[in-house]
Amino acid sequence: MVERRDVIGGGLAAGLSALLGARSAEAVQRDAAASDDDAATAKAIDALQRMLERRHESADVDQIRTQQKAFLKSNQKFPDFIDIGIDVWERLHDWHIKTGQPFVIVRTNDGHYAIPFVGSTLVLQPQQAGSYVSWGYDVR
Repeated sequence: MVERRDVIGGGLAAGLSALLGARSAEAVQRDAAASDDDAATAKAIDALQRMLERRHESADVDQIRTQQKAFLKSNQKFPDFIDIGIDVWERLHDWHIKTGQPFVIVRTNDGHYAIPFVGSTLVLQPQQAGSYVSWGYDVR
């Protein structure tokens, strides 16, 4: 005769061994699929982060900063002026709006429009090509 304790104890032992023991093939596949989903989610989050970090980048801003860096390396200061064309001017205006930066237009002594930009003044030269960005220069 089988005692009640043996039946309950055996069932408990069998249940615990199934719980803690080897997993079925289905469980392994589910875990692998969940791992793949987690990896895809992580990649999507990384791509979103890169997009948000670069959303205010502009090729024109990069081009102006390149000229500023070149001038800074050779003269130990930012250039006083950089001439730009009308297309660059308009894209820079849009960049200021997107980034929430103040856009202050000034007039130079010779009548050109200018905007201060990170230590330099960008001077609009409408007679130049639209995508024109000059080398930086000083007042000296």
